[in-house]
Order: sequence, then C-alpha cells, then structure tokens
Amino acid sequence: MYTRPLANLIEQFQRLPGIGAKTAQRLALFILKRPSTEVEALAQALLAAKEQVGCCSVCGHLSAEPICEICSNPNRDQSIICVVIDSRDLIALEKTREYRGKYHVLGGLISPMDGISPDQLNIQSLVRRVSQGGITEVIMAISPTVEGETTTLYVGGLIKPFTRVTRIAFGIPMGGDLEYADEVTLAKALEGRRDLI
Repeated sequence: MYTRPLANLIEQFQRLPGIGAKTAQRLALFILKRPSTEVEALAQALLAAKEQVGCCSVCGHLSAEPICEICSNPNRDQSIICVVIDSRDLIALEKTREYRGKYHVLGGLISPMDGISPDQLNIQSLVRRVSQGGITEVIMAISPTVEGETTTLYVGGLIKPFTRVTRIAFGIPMGGDLEYADEVTLAKALEGRRDLI
C-alpha cells in the first residue's frame, strides 16, 4: 500500500505513545509535504534532545545540565521536596504555579509484577537528601494506584524518621458531580478533607 520509505516512517511514528495507525499516517504525509529544511531541523532537534538531555544529579528531573534549573534556583523553597513518579508529573505540578519547593523524581513505581524493585528506582538519593537535614516536609505526589500506594508507603516509611511526610489529596475534580464519582474517589475525597476556614 505504501512505498517502503513511507511505510517505515509511518511505522516509526506508530512507536510513539498515543499515536495510532491513522495519526501516524497523517504525520508521515505531513512530513513529506514540508520543505527539507524543516524536516532536517526536526531530525536535528530529535537527535540533539536525545544526546544532550539527561537527568539532574540532585532530583532526577530531565536536564541538559548536571543540575536542573529547579534545583539550582535559589528562590525555590529549599525545605520542601515534592516526590513524583516522573518528569511528566513534575511538569504538571509546575503548570499550576502553586508549588515553589524542590522535587524528587523516582523514575517509576515499585511493581513486583513487572519486576521493578525499590533498588531500581531513585529512592536512596531521596533518603540521603532528607537525612542530611534542612527538609521540613516531603510531599508524596503519587497516583493512588496499587503500585502508587505501595511506593508511597515504602518511601514514606524510609523518610518518616527524618521529616514530616504528607501526600496530596485525591478526590472529586472541580466541577464534578458527586453522583458520578465512584466509591474509591469519594472515599479518597473524604479522607483528604481539610478545614474550611
């Protein structure tokens, strides 16, 4: 149906998360219609990102420098660390513009079923950071899945001797109706309640 180079391009696009066959075909055909300079710029950007972006040596967030912009920012609150699964979660929290502390990226969740143990995650460096003192709170911002709960409890248990450990609240989204929420969501909403005034 497709000439081999086009089929190969479509195949490569399909490897990306969230890209199905039709979207991959649309992207490939779009690329073919663009000027060579734009296609070369895209290819160079892909290669440069792959070669230059690594992980921050302090928190594990994506960075082109040894220490990311958040960790090196002196205006951030040095006494609070928010623990997230990966950089996507960090970016989502940053978009709120509500959190001004530091982060720690675990790089995944504990999942014995998938063969992921605690020593494969960025946990020990968090324990070292917290045990050195100066941290007044660690916020666990991990989704309440089975693996998320396991990871939260495990990490929380390791750092509890050194500082206060909290977790973000879960529950009803803004604009949501109670009648449409499932029992687990409602239970989490009740559990995460706080004083009104």
